[in-house]
Amino acid sequence: MDQLALIIGLLLATVVAVGLGDRLRLPYPVLMLLLAVALTFIPGFPDLEIPPELILPIFLPPLLFATAQRSSWAVFRVRWRTLIMLAVALVVISTAVVAGAAWLMIPGIGVPAAIALGAMVAPPDPVAVESVAGRVHMPRRLITVLQSEGLFNDAAAIVIFQAAVAAAVGGTKVGSDVVLKFLVGAALAVVVGVAMGWVIALVTRLVTSMVARSAVTLVVPFAAYILAEEVHASGVIAVVVTALEMQRHARPQDAAERVTRNAFWDVVELLVTGLAFGLVGLEIRHVIRDEGADIFGMIGVAAVVCILVFAVRFLWLAVLAAGARKRKNVLQPASWQEVLILTWCGMRGLATLALALALPLTLADGAPFPGRDYLLVIACAVLLATLVLPGLTLPWLMRVLKASEDGTAERDAVRVLAARAQAAAVAALKQHHLMKDLPQEKVALVRERMRRLQAELAGGNLPDEPLAEKRQRGRELAVAVQTIALDAARQEVVAARNEPDMDPEVADRVLRQLDLRTMIMPE
Repeated sequence: MDQLALIIGLLLATVVAVGLGDRLRLPYPVLMLLLAVALTFIPGFPDLEIPPELILPIFLPPLLFATAQRSSWAVFRVRWRTLIMLAVALVVISTAVVAGAAWLMIPGIGVPAAIALGAMVAPPDPVAVESVAGRVHMPRRLITVLQSEGLFNDAAAIVIFQAAVAAAVGGTKVGSDVVLKFLVGAALAVVVGVAMGWVIALVTRLVTSMVARSAVTLVVPFAAYILAEEVHASGVIAVVVTALEMQRHARPQDAAERVTRNAFWDVVELLVTGLAFGLVGLEIRHVIRDEGADIFGMIGVAAVVCILVFAVRFLWLAVLAAGARKRKNVLQPASWQEVLILTWCGMRGLATLALALALPLTLADGAPFPGRDYLLVIACAVLLATLVLPGLTLPWLMRVLKASEDGTAERDAVRVLAARAQAAAVAALKQHHLMKDLPQEKVALVRERMRRLQAELAGGNLPDEPLAEKRQRGRELAVAVQTIALDAARQEVVAARNEPDMDPEVADRVLRQLDLRTMIMPE
């Protein structure tokens, strides 16, 4: 009962942290982490014990699924270079540098255990980055880079970590077969994700209940993750591919379902994120309690690793920025200000914690796992250094660098797409027999409605007409005209969302306005 009460308390604290974060203009995951650390020093505060092997399957699937729903396959075709250079190459380089430093500084740690540490602290957390970046009005292009990195870097880190731990436990060496395992696991994960996307598309067409179709999306990420892990594939990649496939199979006419599902997943993402970071704070207490005074002797090594994590990321992004200026690649940092911002946004989170908790206590021969205490302390230090410090100072850094965006570019993109949607609606009406039979005054009314449609899509306002005017215009005509027009407009926006140069966030914003407009149509 104590553990259930603690979970409910953390969920309630998440809501409080969100409200407090809005007032203080601070990211709520950072506030949740600090709040959890403070609570754990209260005498008699209960512990929450979750088996290490359940941390990843419980928290990663819903959070990755929620993030991946904001992307599309077309966007990934454009971002493939960013994915390789950040989600894979940077993880490998960070792992190698941290492993080398740990092997030199920690007596008797061994190469496999050092590599495990490097993999633990290598991948930034997309959830933490999303929550912070949105509050400081970060340029949309930089958020795109961070999103691309965050969706696949966990997969690379987990594969390296599992291979290193297996080698440490078995007393063997980490071989080149790690690369082959990663590629095979990624390929199998893509197959699992595509299959899951096809199955869910079939289910949503057979199930008539809108509530049931929305509820099945809560089951999908866990099913994809578990199925992929059972066939020794990457559960992380399987979840991401499943979300992308569901977006590809989305139907323009499912307006009410999209509105319901988006609201549902906003709540799920909020609560799961808060609970995850609350657990991070609880784990920090365990480290302090178990290590006692010995923890002070580990601070020096932990500080060196934290500096290396920042330095490696900065140098690698600087190299990418130099190459991006030559190729004019807008999906990589193009200036030293952007390099500094993206370096500061390399926040570690749930993956680092989960991998640290997954470290075995003993080796195959019963001996203690080499340097396990050191690894836990360093992992927590990196977590605090990369999450709390940047999370609290990023708004200040954005102001100093004058890098905040006022939203003009996104509003312009919305207006362009809204005009396309309005043009598609007008074209559909011109070709429909309904318009041919209307008197001239009704045709003028339809044209006025189409002009209002574009203004509403671009501005986000949904003005309510007086009741008398609604009756005067005629309910049946309004429903017929708007149904034809909005269906055509949604089809245009859904098609545009899959275009390589289209920002999916812009398309989703216009689509939400169309969906809301559909739900408030007179019946």
